[in-house]
Order: sequence, then structure tokens, then C-alpha cells
Amino acid sequence: MPVLSLKHVKKSYRLGDGSEFPVLKGIDAEFEKGELVSIIGESGSGKSTLMNIIGGLDSKFEGEVLVNGKNIGAFTEKELDIYRKNKIGFIFQSFNLVPHLTVLDNVALALTLSNVKRSEQIARAEKMLEKVGLKDHMRKKPNQLSGGQMQRVAIARALISDPEIIVADEPTGSLDAQTTQQILDIITQIAREGKLVLVVTHSEHVAERSSRVIRIADGQIVEDNPGIAFPPAEADTAKPPAEINKRLSFTGAVKLALKNMKEKKTRNILVAVGASIGIMSIMLMLSIGNGIKTYIRDTMDSLANPLAVEVTMPKEESNSAAGPQAFLSNTYFAQEDIDKLSGLEYVTAVEEHFSAFSMGTAVASVDDRQAPLIMVSTLSQYNTYDLAEGTMAKQNEIIINQAVKEDLGMEEIVGKTVTVTVQVDNRQIVIDTVVSGVLSEETASMSGGMSQVLLYYDDLKYACAQQDYNLMPTGITLISDTQEHADNLKNTITDMGYSGSMQETMVETFTTMLDLFTGLLAGIAGISLVVSAIMILVVLYISVVERTREIGVMKAIGARRKDIRRIFISESFILGLAGGLVATAITFLIMVIGNAVIHSHFGVNMILISPYYVLFGIGISILISVLSGTLPAAKAAKLDPVESLRRD
Repeated sequence: MPVLSLKHVKKSYRLGDGSEFPVLKGIDAEFEKGELVSIIGESGSGKSTLMNIIGGLDSKFEGEVLVNGKNIGAFTEKELDIYRKNKIGFIFQSFNLVPHLTVLDNVALALTLSNVKRSEQIARAEKMLEKVGLKDHMRKKPNQLSGGQMQRVAIARALISDPEIIVADEPTGSLDAQTTQQILDIITQIAREGKLVLVVTHSEHVAERSSRVIRIADGQIVEDNPGIAFPPAEADTAKPPAEINKRLSFTGAVKLALKNMKEKKTRNILVAVGASIGIMSIMLMLSIGNGIKTYIRDTMDSLANPLAVEVTMPKEESNSAAGPQAFLSNTYFAQEDIDKLSGLEYVTAVEEHFSAFSMGTAVASVDDRQAPLIMVSTLSQYNTYDLAEGTMAKQNEIIINQAVKEDLGMEEIVGKTVTVTVQVDNRQIVIDTVVSGVLSEETASMSGGMSQVLLYYDDLKYACAQQDYNLMPTGITLISDTQEHADNLKNTITDMGYSGSMQETMVETFTTMLDLFTGLLAGIAGISLVVSAIMILVVLYISVVERTREIGVMKAIGARRKDIRRIFISESFILGLAGGLVATAITFLIMVIGNAVIHSHFGVNMILISPYYVLFGIGISILISVLSGTLPAAKAAKLDPVESLRRD
């Protein structure tokens, strides 16, 4: 059975006016192994079109092309990829070597696309290069070789998969006479070793070295003559490698993409840095928000007793009949509530509190000086208070914050007698007391800078009793026996319908607002991600245009559309990963410098990057980059190999 049979092969091209121009008008021929066939014809005669059909690059034709009895015209795209990978070896006039790959990697490219182990790639590529006399040039780049040496590399690449058919398109067309003779010697030896070699040529000298000469004119074979007869050489007895049907793996695609990207290293670094700006901005905004929230919670935790669980009544359960001029949010506990909470398991002590916001009905005065109060709260013996001045309050003493001190305009306030006037349930309560201390600015900031006084609940209750009013608490502190049980109590009181402390509610409200604000800033910063996506899209489109011939070569040696797409997607993945890593590094640098400056002035760290932010930043960078690379990758995968190889 002939290795290759052509039966009534026809090919036409559709012109712009809708008509068809016939290029091949019915080609019939049979070819055996060991033949060196020169196919001669004028330009436009159809010889190159015929070679593209035989090589599986052009599948739109009429008739049959039988290789070992199988019609490649009926092959699926996947079967054609395997056919080009295993049965056909291409040798091009312009060599079509990938410029950024070494000689060794150019030869091994087909094996790389087939996911062959690297050790096997190297061994087989070295064997082929030694065969064509390039053993000492394996690590060089194509631009370091002469024309004849580059053609030898192309021959070695064509032989690497041990194909049955070698298709050579003007393999000596750009070489001098001496180099032409060397290349012909190699091609002749290939044929004598049992392969079918088809050479498209204009050279009569090449034809004279062939065992058969076919002349094509006007899309038909007009001559088919025997050439010289050369004695068969001893065949290569080495066991041929098995057919390769493996696919390019993701790891292999990434490695190949890295080699490709090294060629435009500076451009890709700049793209990665540009893409990192948006990611860095988002990570920085999130880290600042995280730092502020952590600072607030740490401050709260440092002041609170871990065994103390604060309880407030929900507003809808209010037992107050307060009028419009009274304290806001006054929700009182009834005695039955206090008894119910006191009887909970793990509770060792109960402390009553009063705390509420004022609407201009509370004031602190010293002589003729007055300070309006926004908040009045009671002290807890179980909490710690950080004081800037004075000492902890005792009975009939109060603590004020910096805002009250400033409103009173007194430098020396500790020890002064202050009259506090408050209104509870439309009752005006007046308390004469002494300032024992002033809260530190850090602690006072937890109330948002609002003017505030703190006194003992018993003192306030006694003052209310003097006005014939029985004060009930707005808050209860339950003291647990262990911290673990304290956490359980928090869940228990929530299940019972009670709420946590007012301070916790304020912190939760504040952190929610901070989250919204941080998200808004991060969203604004994220607009730059659109710019990054467009930049990556443009760069990869340019890369497709620059590497059109390279894509054609890869398809000629068996690369599937999926392989081409995977390589370009891998490049976008690497760009995204690099951008995410650069963004992380910049964010860490800003965090270190920023926290050093802030800590030197305020003694706190306000930028805290979380591992989740790092993962989010790198992940979103990769996602945007890969999505941006999808269109260029699809464009590269759809390129026609014949047209790609014609591109200058």
C-alpha cells in the first residue's frame, strides 16, 4: 500500500465577486516510502496549495488524500492535529524558527506541545541536532546562526516526532550554493532512511537530486518522471517513538508562556506594575479600614472586663413613658427582667446601669460656666477607665471627658465641685458632685468626642429618690464565672430577646458605616482595574499580531486550538499573578512606612493587611487578567495556519 495517495484532489478559492477560482483541478498520484519527490511548477500553479492539503493545514478540498489508507479529508479537527503532530514534518523556506527559544527548545517544541517529559524532550532533540551537525549550537538563539544552520534546525524540528512524510517548501530557496548542497545531502539521507520527502521547489538542481520529479501547471500534473536512482541506505534500526497523543498541560503551557514573555520582559514588567496599581489601591483601602476597626475593638476590649456581659432592653420593650424632652433611647428594665437575668446559670454578680443620650436637657456647671452634655452614663466597678488626669471616682464623684473640660474652660478641673442637671422621665434631677478624673483622649474617642460624664448608679438613683422617683436601670452587667461562659451568656441573652451594650451597638454601627465607606473607596479605586484590563487586552492583542507566524508554526507541528488558547491564557495568568504579587509588595511597603509614621505620632498602627486581602487581591488580579486575555487568546486560536505562515 502506498504511504500517500491523491485521488481527484480539487481546490478552489472564492473571489470577492462571489465566483470561484480553481487552483487544483484534479490531482492523482501515489507515493511510496523512501521517495524524494520534487514538485515543480510556476508560481500560482497550485503546488504550495497541494502541500498544504497534504500537510493537513488546509482541509477544505474535494477528492481524497489517503495516508496509509485513511482519508485525511474526513478527519475531525482533533484528528488533523494528531496527524500533523505524528505523520507530517514541515520544513519551510524561511525556517520559521521561534526567535526567543533556543535551538534545542525550537526542535523540542512539538514535544513540549505534547506534554512529553522534559528529559525525553532534551534527549530526542539533542539526537536530532547531532544528526544534522548542530551538536555545538544547541544553546544558541536562531539569530546567532547562519541561514544553513537555521535550516538544519528546521529539519531537526521536522524529524523530532519521527513522521512518515516530510513536506519541504523551497528548503534551499534562500541559501547559497554550498549550503544548498549540504541541505540536499541531509534531505536525501532522510529519504534513503525510508521516509517520503516531498519538496516544493523552483530549482532544477534540487530536481536533479530527486528520485522523482512531478511538474504541475494550471492546477494539474503535466509530468511525472523518475529521477535518479540512489541505493537505499541502511535504515535506522532504533525503535521509533510511539505516536504522541498527549495534550499540552497547564504546567507546560505556563512554562512555554514564561519563555515567550521573557522576549518582551520590560514590556511585561511595566504591564504587571500598571495592573498592580488598582489592586494595591483596593488592598490599601481595605487594610486601612481593617486597622481602624481593629484599633476600636482592641480599645474596647482593653477597657472591658472579659467576664462582664452587658445587657440592654430592646427599644420596642421600653418601660418608659418619656416625653420629647427626655433622654433618647431610654429603655428600662423591670424588676422581673432583673430577676430573670440574675437567675441565669454561670452568673455570679449583677450590676445595674443607666446610660442614654441627651437632647439639650443635661448640663454640667461650675459657678457661671456650663457644658452641655450629650451623654450621661454610670460607672462600673468591673471595667477599667484610662484617665488622663485625676483618680478613679468614689461615691459622690464623677469622671468627665476632654470635651466637657474644654466646654467648661478650666485647666484645673479635678477636685472641683460640679452641678450635673439631668432630666429623667420629665423629672429634672440635680446632683452636686466632685470631679475625680478626666478620661484620656483615647478612651474618650470611643464616645465619638461627645461631651460625657460618668457617675455611679447608686448616686443617680439616690438623687432620683430625693425627687420621689424610683430609677430603674437601662442596662445590666452580668458577671460570669469564666470567659467561656461569658461568651455563652451573650448568646443566651440574645436568644431571650435582649440586646448587648450601647457601646457595642455604637461600635457595630460605626464599623458598619466604616465598612460601607471602605467599600465605596475600594470601589472607586477599583475603577483603575478597568484600565488595567484594557491595557492587558491591548498588550495581548499586540502579542498575537507579533507572533502570527509563530502561531502558524505551532499549528503546523500539531498544536490544537486549545493549546494556542491555553498558552495565551497562561500568559495573561502570569501577568495577573505578577500584578497581584507586585500590588501585595507595594501594599506591605506602604503599611510598614505608614504605620511607622502613625505610630511615632499617635502610638498606634492604623494599616493592617489581612491574609484574606492578599488572597483577594492576587485572586482578583488573576481573574481580571485572564478574562482580559480571553479575547486575544480566542483570536490567536482561530488564526488560519496557512495565512499565518504567509505573514511577514
